[in-house]
Amino acid sequence: MRRSAVQRLSAASAALATAAAIGVALSMPDDASAATGSATGYATQNGGTTGGAGGQTVRATTGTEIHAALCGRASSSTPITIEVEGTINHGNTTKVSGDSCNTAADKIELKQISNVTIVGVGGGAVFDQLGIHIRESSNIIIQNVTVKNVKKSGSPTSNGGDAIGMESDVRNVWVDHTTLLASGGEDEGYDGLFDMKDNTQYVTLSYSVLRDSGRGGLIGSSESDLTNGYVTFHHNLYENIDSRTPLLRGGTAHIYNNHYVSLNESGINSRAGAKAKVDNNYFEDSKDVLGTFYTDELGSWQVSGNVFDNVTWSATGDENYPAGPDPQSNTTVGIPYSYTLDSAACVPDVVSRTAGAGTGLQVSDGNCSPQSPTSSPTASASPTPTPTSSASPSQPSGTNLSIGAGSDGSSKASGTSYGNVRDGDLNTYWSPSGITGSISIKWGSATTVSRINIRESSAAAGRIGSWRVLNADTGAVLTSGSGAGVITFPQTSLNKVTFESTSASGAPQVAEFETYAG
Repeated sequence: MRRSAVQRLSAASAALATAAAIGVALSMPDDASAATGSATGYATQNGGTTGGAGGQTVRATTGTEIHAALCGRASSSTPITIEVEGTINHGNTTKVSGDSCNTAADKIELKQISNVTIVGVGGGAVFDQLGIHIRESSNIIIQNVTVKNVKKSGSPTSNGGDAIGMESDVRNVWVDHTTLLASGGEDEGYDGLFDMKDNTQYVTLSYSVLRDSGRGGLIGSSESDLTNGYVTFHHNLYENIDSRTPLLRGGTAHIYNNHYVSLNESGINSRAGAKAKVDNNYFEDSKDVLGTFYTDELGSWQVSGNVFDNVTWSATGDENYPAGPDPQSNTTVGIPYSYTLDSAACVPDVVSRTAGAGTGLQVSDGNCSPQSPTSSPTASASPTPTPTSSASPSQPSGTNLSIGAGSDGSSKASGTSYGNVRDGDLNTYWSPSGITGSISIKWGSATTVSRINIRESSAAAGRIGSWRVLNADTGAVLTSGSGAGVITFPQTSLNKVTFESTSASGAPQVAEFETYAG
């Protein structure tokens, strides 16, 4: 549920007090916080990726303040959104200690934590020669930031030379609308722009720019590091990259609607049993954009709808197995989430208008037209609340719009997840951290809803007492009542709908939050 200005100021004040206790001042955010939209691709699986949704929001202008915000939380899993503005570099990034963090001075360290959003706001957030390191962590969102010139050799060094690097049991990361830059290859001291290794899974890189690097990124650090995968790459620009766009060692990747320009040596490199689904991408002025390269351990690919514009292909030889000049599928890859493909012909245009930091978080509508992820609902007025004495127990018909959507909430009890209410499984559920709380379903564009179905777990049936349903875009109450089940209200176009439990006989357990158009 969208918080009021008073609630946001109260949360920010609490963060300030905590930070002050460890000797660092944090700024309160402006009333209007940057929207994060909803995760896409494989980051929607395994319970979903919501970052710091439902937690407090603080503003940071230095790396030390980012670390202080992480260390000032009640626990390592307390949700938090950190709005970053300004340049983050070695000079303003020090280690901060605390029970809820494990930081380092030479990088932004997201280690052994969960439920965090880092989002650039205001005049922009630039991580200059300072990488972002995610290790033994889950449910992380990084959005609207620039990371540039991170080195592994020379001076100064950071994060092993990776702009964004993930390793060691990482789950559910969404990196969106970022700009990742280097100024050369390994000989100049740089490594990968976007690397995943040592059991990193359920990651999405979307609407981002990766440019001027020897290495775009990898999944798996060696032919024996095969525990990574389930990664989506969509609507990204790869430009002036020598290789690894990405390099896949084992695992599964879904690669669609990306624009590749000037891949100098090789592009998507599927090796060691990896499987890549490569749909509706635009490859331009590049060499060997797909295949298995630099190894005899082959990978595979499923291709459709791609455009190859001035692409050259080398001959097959030892440790060189290009997919072209006429790429054909040699495997099939099942995709578990919903997605809409733009035509490959329009990809250069739509990516040029949406990808990278500072582009207004614009996304494609699936018809080659950019739009805001937080566009206003089309309804001209909020409907008048219609109280009901109780919800109906009957099961509605039609398509459950929650499947494939996003979700967040006010809080979640240990062992539960916001994503559990939209996974179609009655054996998983969300609970608030107390007796009351709210859970929301959200979409990337305005969606018409007039009926929801709140389904409790069998172990907690009948606990939900009074409730409200809100249009989270406007804060308007759509209806109110008591008891779980089917709830109807006037047809409303919105981006996010919230069910708020205001009383209960015990901690509610919402197994499914279904939504329907009619």
